[in-house]
Amino acid sequence: MTGSPPPRAEVGRLAATDRLVGRSPLRLVDARNGAAPRLATAVRLGVRGGALLVRFDGRDRGVVATLTGRDDPLWKEDVFEVFLTPHDPPTVYYEFEVNPLGALFDARIQSPDGRRQTMKADVSWNCPGFSARVRRRKDRWSAVLTIPLAPLGGEKTAAWRANFYRIDRGDTEEYSAWSPTGADPPDFHLPGRFGYLALSG
Repeated sequence: MTGSPPPRAEVGRLAATDRLVGRSPLRLVDARNGAAPRLATAVRLGVRGGALLVRFDGRDRGVVATLTGRDDPLWKEDVFEVFLTPHDPPTVYYEFEVNPLGALFDARIQSPDGRRQTMKADVSWNCPGFSARVRRRKDRWSAVLTIPLAPLGGEKTAAWRANFYRIDRGDTEEYSAWSPTGADPPDFHLPGRFGYLALSG
């Protein structure tokens, strides 16, 4: 529920041969009220080689994706999103997105008041080494994002703030989150609702 404290998760270290698919998943819920979503999405996490690896697996009943350029407005179509920061409170955070076509978006967000009205997004910022692999199958799509931590200024940080999101477009639009923001219409840029990640050293 949105009135409850933000969630917490332990993020283990991955050996070279370890796969994310075997990890226990986080489940996304309705971003507005924490209810079960229409389309299930699982998120699995791990740390390897100085990077956070994030795997999304989402059910889908029709992919909506046409954008292919770096930093295109991917949130206007189907997308998986990661908001991440080593700062607490999260007055500066980083946004990472991938769509079903493998297009990438990243930005540095300044949010001194934790509200959309006063935030500033620097879309010209690109995270060195940020990448994603996408797989599409019948009635689902998956993506593994690799997010290097050093460019975020937190390579030695064990405690992170984060949220994981999904937008599914179509006849019925759905906004999912790990930590629901409680905003209606949905708004992901509420860093006070970010959950807590404890990264293994």
